[in-house]
Amino acid sequence: MSLSRRRKKHEEPEHEGPDERWMASYMDMVTVLMCLFIVLFAMSAVDQDKYVQLRNSLATGFGQVESEETDVSAGVVVPAELVEEEGEGFTDIELALEEVEELEELREQIRSSLAASGLEHTVSFTIDERGLTVRLVGSETFFDTNSIALAPTAIGVLNASGPPIATSPYSVSIEGHADGRPAMAPYPTNWELASGRATAVLRYLVEATGVPATRIGAVGFGSARPLVEEVSPEAQATNRRVDIVVLSALPEAVRSLIPGLVAEGAG
Repeated sequence: MSLSRRRKKHEEPEHEGPDERWMASYMDMVTVLMCLFIVLFAMSAVDQDKYVQLRNSLATGFGQVESEETDVSAGVVVPAELVEEEGEGFTDIELALEEVEELEELREQIRSSLAASGLEHTVSFTIDERGLTVRLVGSETFFDTNSIALAPTAIGVLNASGPPIATSPYSVSIEGHADGRPAMAPYPTNWELASGRATAVLRYLVEATGVPATRIGAVGFGSARPLVEEVSPEAQATNRRVDIVVLSALPEAVRSLIPGLVAEGAG
């Protein structure tokens, strides 16, 4: 038998039909392209804040970046406002409780100073979602009729209230209010009268008691925000007031919890 015949005899039988081995490579390429387009779509709609949080969380989780603001166990970046100096996160309720305690401490400092001067009954206190309000009620107690000049009682109250506020970290809003009676000359409206009284209180707190000018402001609301319906002279006196509002700087979600905590404490 010739060499060519023996070689043909031992050769594998020829494959019948088209060669489909290229399909495996083609399917791999399609899969890679699909993944590429999914990634491109996801990147086109990325939320920058969530991307930064995810990046920081992954980096910390894999030990690539040290971060005191990342909860490694949960892989979640703790918001900056909820992080202590040591990096421990607090819940909203814990932050609100701490704020109530600090505002109550400031209130007691002011109350004690007023009591030492026999003036503890000349103001009222309120702690709510805005912060601590020291309310100077009844304009004749603190101002002469249709005047923005501070009466002796007002000066005594401000001398007692100003130093504790000055040493606190809070910003302060001085808010003037008038009753609903028409204004008299030299003030064309109650806006000017209320604003003038608020400014007089602000100036005294800054110039005489050391409250930093960088964190205090004054505003006049005229008669637009009465506390009660004016059906009597006593009601009018309630609406004639200057409020010293010590403002909380916490996020709104935390501050909204303060009234409920104060009510629970009072109960």
